[in-house]
Amino acid sequence: MNILRTISLFILAALAELGGAYLIWKWIRGSQTAVLGLLGIGLLFVYALTQTLQTFNFGRVFAGYGGVFIVMAMLWGWRVDGRLPDRWDWIGAAICLVGVAVILWAPRR
Repeated sequence: MNILRTISLFILAALAELGGAYLIWKWIRGSQTAVLGLLGIGLLFVYALTQTLQTFNFGRVFAGYGGVFIVMAMLWGWRVDGRLPDRWDWIGAAICLVGVAVILWAPRR
């Protein structure tokens, strides 16, 4: 199913982008080894490659991905940083996902 493929690729891209940025963050701000930075760069490359597998045009892919990224970043913060999202976070996330659905799947002429 095309919708399932799209969502799966967005989730994979978000995990790669968040993981890559997090590893670079840990390297620079957490005084960790440069190996983490290199692994982070590798994950950011995987993120970029994953985005090219989408079937939409570049602008639509990245516009839709932005909403998915917001939700995934919130979940990452909850899981990795222990920051429980509040009701306003959840409401904002839901609004973003509605926007993603409109951008990607609204009927077009």
